[in-house]
Amino acid sequence: MRKVIHNVSEMSISKDSLSTMPYAHKVMMVNPAYFNIDTPINAHMLQADGSPHLLDKNRAMEQWQELKKTYEHIGLNVFVVDPVKELPDMVFCANQSFPYLDAIGNYNAVLSNMFNDTRNEEVPHINSFLNAHGYTTHRIASRTMGYFFESMGDALWLPGHRFILGGYGFRTDKRIYNFLSEITNAPIAIFELKNAKFYHLDTCLSVLNATSAIACKEAFTEEGWQLLKSIFNNLIEVPLEEADSPGFACNAHCPDQKHVIIQKGCQKTLQLLKDYDFVPLEVDTSEFIKSGGSVFCMKLMFF
Repeated sequence: MRKVIHNVSEMSISKDSLSTMPYAHKVMMVNPAYFNIDTPINAHMLQADGSPHLLDKNRAMEQWQELKKTYEHIGLNVFVVDPVKELPDMVFCANQSFPYLDAIGNYNAVLSNMFNDTRNEEVPHINSFLNAHGYTTHRIASRTMGYFFESMGDALWLPGHRFILGGYGFRTDKRIYNFLSEITNAPIAIFELKNAKFYHLDTCLSVLNATSAIACKEAFTEEGWQLLKSIFNNLIEVPLEEADSPGFACNAHCPDQKHVIIQKGCQKTLQLLKDYDFVPLEVDTSEFIKSGGSVFCMKLMFF
């Protein structure tokens, strides 16, 4: 089954008809020893006066270590990749690859073609990690004449199902989704992102389980919002003031369909999650939010 879905009228696929795919259960993180804001590449990296945010690197390391401990606390095995000195954003390791299982359970991953040249240099290092863990990797870029794809920043699996949600408009080119659907043998619902503050799908949508998600309505077109509502029985609307930095509430991560790891202080979102019987786990990723990323950006789930 291969199909790219643009709107509700094309959403003829029922979840019962979808192929199943096991949940990813391993976590990869990149040590932030060289994390920095050298060249601002998104709207969150600049202060009100237009200058780049100043980082407290010691605090950033402490925050990263606490996030790692949080994953371990809920029973996940965390693998750590060494950083590369010239690659200050490599800590945001959701962006370089898109892991999946093929129809017979073999490990595969599609590699990114990143919009930013420096970030694109991160991809071979993550590729090496995946190869060492038995993955066959594929490059969409060579098949699409250089169209950009930023992997799990913009492409999210529906937990337990062979179905993808894809974002486009600021980093990823919508034309790659035909190729991604073909390679993964999965239908994809795609969403145009309209707000530069939410430049990746993972900044405005967090899939909690197969029926629930949190999202910021202001990041989507009306057509996209209605498509989301057709996919999720429980589409939990996060207020803009918590979805935007410094809250980044929609960059939360639910790795086990129960616990939701989320930036601390997003009180309205925390209550909404509790109302739907999720268990929020607050962490502090404020130094990383200065660079436009929080929990979901700082890890890669793999099989």
